[in-house]
Amino acid sequence: MAEALPPLHIALVAGEPSGDALGEGLIRALRAACGGRALRFSGIGGERMIAEGFESLFPIDDLAVMGLVEVLPRARQILRRLDQLATALRADPPDVLVTIDSPGFTHRLAKRLARSDFPIVHYVAPTVWAWRPGRARKLAGLVDHLLALLPFEPPYFEREGLATSFIGHPAVETIAAARAQAEAEQAEGNSFRQRYGIPDTAPLLALLPGSRRGEVAKLLPVFVATLGKLAKLYPDLRVVLPTVPNVASMILTTLPNFPLPAQVVSAPAERYQAMLAADLALAASGTATLELGLAQTPTVLAYRVNPITAAILRKLLRVPYAGLVNILERREVMPEFLQERCRPDLLAAALSPLVQDAAARAVQLEACQRVGEALGMGQSPTPSERAAAAVLRVAANQRKLLNKPSNLLLEQRELP
Repeated sequence: MAEALPPLHIALVAGEPSGDALGEGLIRALRAACGGRALRFSGIGGERMIAEGFESLFPIDDLAVMGLVEVLPRARQILRRLDQLATALRADPPDVLVTIDSPGFTHRLAKRLARSDFPIVHYVAPTVWAWRPGRARKLAGLVDHLLALLPFEPPYFEREGLATSFIGHPAVETIAAARAQAEAEQAEGNSFRQRYGIPDTAPLLALLPGSRRGEVAKLLPVFVATLGKLAKLYPDLRVVLPTVPNVASMILTTLPNFPLPAQVVSAPAERYQAMLAADLALAASGTATLELGLAQTPTVLAYRVNPITAAILRKLLRVPYAGLVNILERREVMPEFLQERCRPDLLAAALSPLVQDAAARAVQLEACQRVGEALGMGQSPTPSERAAAAVLRVAANQRKLLNKPSNLLLEQRELP
């Protein structure tokens, strides 16, 4: 009888690499939750979602822009893509639409689809606790359900009438799987360091200048200059750059300028293996700093945006930190160097203790352990499984409202 049912159509929209990673995990969890039920996935996604059988209407790179000012030169193209996507979803309506993060794009999309028959689930709560708290009320008028990654987020939206589920952060799944793989490869004599000829005695620095081309353009020259200072202190230091495919070629062209031996890896599995193998990291603010924390890799956080963007954000921000580990710990566990403080001399000085000072490393590692537990590390069901269960509940409830067949979730596995 399962074969007689039409495929359950789930549309997903991700606007950047971190959203692509979330979408990948959600697609896998949805398949597992639905058992033998046929599923169809379409919308906008990157290479990781596409590898799971996802149909992307156009490349995710068309939307991956960061910054209030930086988006202006591409605003016309982004609006065209917005129109194209909204038209496609109306013409081929899904059973449920999941918009993933990228609020500048996904919230506009939800507004255009407000009178559509299908429900909308938004994945990743906007940071209303950090800036623009009024977005909670606006989002409540646009979507049917919200998936929150942080434990303190649901009340901000529930008080506005938006049903919200705290699911935990899917990064805990990614790092746990990578750690298990690393342990298996270590036992087989095929560790990350062995594959890339990195001596066990050499300190290994992970360098992550961002996942968008604009970020890399601003941060990589500063990071390379920082390496120049560290090379004088630690000549045996080695460098690995765990990056994403859309900026890998851009980074590769700069390797001749590196003062230390460096290796670029962009395959998802290798990226996380590199984070686990590294002794310390210098990273752009974003999801990667949380992943590094969960990987127990002491990290220094840095970021730069257009000065106008920075001036606007300083007036709007309501939290003192940029990194999620620091926000959750309510103190600066990972040293932060933003805007004018994002300088090679300051970065090198902050990184140096993490090479050799066991006490400095221990402070970060203990805090990151607590953060991992708060976000669901080692717990069952996983965040992606919780997200899948919530999406399927919304789809099933919508079917009931529209008096459609109730066997939508044939063979669905029970999850909370």
